[in-house]
Amino acid sequence: MKTLKAIIESLENNYSAYIVGVDGVVATGSTIDEIQQHLIEAVNDYVETCRQLHCAIPGQLEGDYKIEFYMDVKSLLTIYSGIFTKSGLERLTGINQKQLWHYANGISTPRRAQAERIESALHRLGNELLSVRL
Repeated sequence: MKTLKAIIESLENNYSAYIVGVDGVVATGSTIDEIQQHLIEAVNDYVETCRQLHCAIPGQLEGDYKIEFYMDVKSLLTIYSGIFTKSGLERLTGINQKQLWHYANGISTPRRAQAERIESALHRLGNELLSVRL
């Protein structure tokens, strides 16, 4: 099974997503769930249209595949700004608030190690939350 890489980006009023290496497949939405659903629908519609018009289907979209969704640190910090405060993220990641603010506002881009620190901290939090029973 192939893995397609989808990039989610934060826009001014919503989100957009596209499949890396496949021209013409894009989607927009107002939530992450919506954008993921819309991108899957866009891929399916694209393949169906290619079949109807007897066009070549891009190799990435032939056969079985799964879609993995990625976003950059700026988009992540923007999308979840109403949920995660900079002070809360500082406690989770060990990265100071001023640096997180720079990442969120596009003033600087985190090194790969910093991005991995943020991702790892969020995954730890997610696992902790999954283990909670109320």
